Amino acid sequence: MRRSSWLAMLPFSEVGTVVERTCTGMKRQTEWIGRLAWANAVAMGLVVLLGATVTATGSGFGCGESWPLCHGRLFPPLTMEGIIEYSHRVATLVSGLLLLALLALVTRKRRQVFAYWETRVVAGLLVGALLLQSALGALAVLAPRHPLVMAVHFGVSLTVFASALLLALMLTRGDTLRALRASSVPRVVTSGAWMLLFGTYVVVYLGAYVRHSNASLACLDWPLCQGEWIPELSGATGIVFLHRLSAAALTLGLSALVIRLWRDVQLRRERQDLVASSTVALGLLLAQSATGAWVVFSRMSLVSVLGHAAVVTVLFGVLAVLAMQSLPSRAVMRQIAPVVLTEQQLQTSRS
Repeated sequence: MRRSSWLAMLPFSEVGTVVERTCTGMKRQTEWIGRLAWANAVAMGLVVLLGATVTATGSGFGCGESWPLCHGRLFPPLTMEGIIEYSHRVATLVSGLLLLALLALVTRKRRQVFAYWETRVVAGLLVGALLLQSALGALAVLAPRHPLVMAVHFGVSLTVFASALLLALMLTRGDTLRALRASSVPRVVTSGAWMLLFGTYVVVYLGAYVRHSNASLACLDWPLCQGEWIPELSGATGIVFLHRLSAAALTLGLSALVIRLWRDVQLRRERQDLVASSTVALGLLLAQSATGAWVVFSRMSLVSVLGHAAVVTVLFGVLAVLAMQSLPSRAVMRQIAPVVLTEQQLQTSRS
C-alpha cells in the first residue's frame, strides 16, 4: 500500500502526528549520516598518522610476517613495535566498519544521496581505495618491504582520506557546495586545480619513497643540499633533490593560482570557496616545507616526521576539495553544451 493511501485512511487529527514523527525520524537519520561521515573522515586521517608512526618507529614487522593476525595470534605481544603495528591495523578495521555503517545508513536514502554523480564517484573511489590500501598493507607484510610498494601505500592512504573528507562534505554541505559550483570558473582555474592535485600526489610519492629508501638524511642541510643549490644528482642525494625541486615547483604553481583567484574581483566575490581553499592550501604547503626542514634539522625526530605526515594529509584533502569545487555543475554543463555544438555546426557548414 502506498504511503499516501495509508495516510488517507487515518483520522485527520492523527495525520499531523504521523507526519511530524516521520520528519523527526528523517532528521535524526540525516544527523547520524553526517556524524558517521565525519567520524569516518577522522578515522581515515588517524590511519594515515598511525601508518606514519609505524614507519618512523620501525614497527613494520611488529606483528611478524602474519596478516591480519599478529604473530599468528589475535592480540599482539606486549612490545612497543607490536602495539604500534597492531594499533594501525585496528584503526584500519574500525575505519572500514565506520564506512560500512555509513553506506548501510545512506543506502536507505539512496535516491536523495546518490542522485548526484559526485557522491556516487567519491563513494566508489573511497571504497576502492580502501580495499587497495588494505591489499598493499598486507603485501607490505607478507612480501619484502620494497620502497616502491610502501610509497604507493602511503599515496593510496592519502586518496582514502581525501575521498572520506569529500564524502563527508557532500553528505553534510552538498547543497551549498553545488550551489556555489553553479557559478562557473575559467578553464585555466579548473585545469590548474587538478594539475596541482596530481602534482601533490607526485611530490608525496617522492617523499614517501625517500623515507622508505632510508634517504631522508642524504642532505643534512636545508634548503641547500650538501652546501650546494644543485648537488651531485646521483643515488640518495638525487632522490632527495628531486623531491625538493618538485615541492618548490608545486609551491610556485599554487602561488600563481592563489594570485589569479585573488586578482579576479568577480571570481573572488562569487567563488569564495575556491579563494579560501586555495589560500588555506598555500599556507599548508608552506607549513609542509617548514616541517620538512624540521625533519632535517632534528635528524628525523618522531614529532617532526609525524608533523610532516599530518600536514601533507590535510593539504591533500584541501586540494581535493579545491579540485572538486572547480568543476562546473551539471546545470552549467547543460548550458555550455548547446553553445559548443552550435560552434561546431558553424565550422562544419563553413568548411
